[in-house]
Amino acid sequence: MNIKTIVRQNPENLPTPVGKYAHVTIIPKNSDLYTFSGQIGVDDSGNIPLNLNDQVRYTFKNIRQLLTSQNLTSENIIKVNIWATEEIDWNFLYAEWDKLFGESYPSMTIGYINALGLPDIKIEIEIWAAKQ
Repeated sequence: MNIKTIVRQNPENLPTPVGKYAHVTIIPKNSDLYTFSGQIGVDDSGNIPLNLNDQVRYTFKNIRQLLTSQNLTSENIIKVNIWATEEIDWNFLYAEWDKLFGESYPSMTIGYINALGLPDIKIEIEIWAAKQ
């Protein structure tokens, strides 16, 4: 397989994804691979809001700014890992998700955990990207 762009697939022999993600993401040969530290919902003043949805909104804003800093777009994202310390409002998160990805979803993993790096952090999202 000689691909020129990132390919996202959901093979027919697997159940349909239970969320907005692709089971498989294929990266073109000789692509540059980007790994990023997990992004949290900190605002421009360095404050972490107490509300999870506010943290989600700022986290996605920070991801967009991170991508821009490297001349990347959501099309370059190949993997998303989400960690949360409380139940996610999926309707709210998916509204932000759709603003970033539209209908072309990367591979994703979600995990609920007891704590993140600071007590006020309720969600952290890590992205991986590739660029030809």
